[in-house]
Amino acid sequence: MQIDLSGKHAIITGSTAGIGFAIAQGLANAGAKVVVTGRSQARVDEAIASIKQDAPNAQVEGVAADLGTAEGCQTLIQQQPSADILINNVGIFGPQDFFEVDDATWQQFFDINIMSAVRLSRHYAQGMRDRDWGRIQFISSESGINIPTEMVHYGMTKSALLSVSRGLAKVLSGTQVTVNAILPGPTRSEGVLTMIGEMAEKEGISQQEMEARFVKENRPSSIIQRLATPEEVASMSVYAASTQASATTGAALRVEGGIVDTLT
Repeated sequence: MQIDLSGKHAIITGSTAGIGFAIAQGLANAGAKVVVTGRSQARVDEAIASIKQDAPNAQVEGVAADLGTAEGCQTLIQQQPSADILINNVGIFGPQDFFEVDDATWQQFFDINIMSAVRLSRHYAQGMRDRDWGRIQFISSESGINIPTEMVHYGMTKSALLSVSRGLAKVLSGTQVTVNAILPGPTRSEGVLTMIGEMAEKEGISQQEMEARFVKENRPSSIIQRLATPEEVASMSVYAASTQASATTGAALRVEGGIVDTLT
């Protein structure tokens, strides 16, 4: 299968590292004009340079904005008023005891993980509908189905993205705009590796040992028995953004290594 996204304009939120960066790189390699976003201009510039180093002919731009706020979303919309592909990837996570998560933290997770996607989808989906072509993706998580006890607040936001994704797909029924959720499992992203590195240091073991232990203890139902790579998740995202994926919409596409122990 040859995926060609030449002439398509893609925005990937939270794409200076990890899964978002891998998706931006994958879409750029498929010929799309890519917009990288991050909270700091320095990180955005680094990501652009890295993509162009891998693909010198890639069309890459960047926007620095805090998409966890309405003002930040408006900054992105003003600089990039239209898009053919929107990947709602920006998000935060972190383990914390349920009884210690205060109201402000719940609100922060809601604003960044959910409202950024709602605000941007509300804007960009209208143009896609008018042009009768588009791709919207919400990067959810297996944690949206298999709620982790150590991150109930995070799991809640990922469940919400599944609802928004399915609902928006139905809103755009009969058009050539598809809307899907991507569900990664534990992935070797910058944030996850930092978290596991801190755990390894605390336990006095190597990063590699801690990765294996993390999967075994925290995701024992994993079939692949390892962390996924950002590139593995990005491959699913790039396919879902392709013209070939025209009949895939309203779906929850799992890239979680078989952690969720259900048939559907």
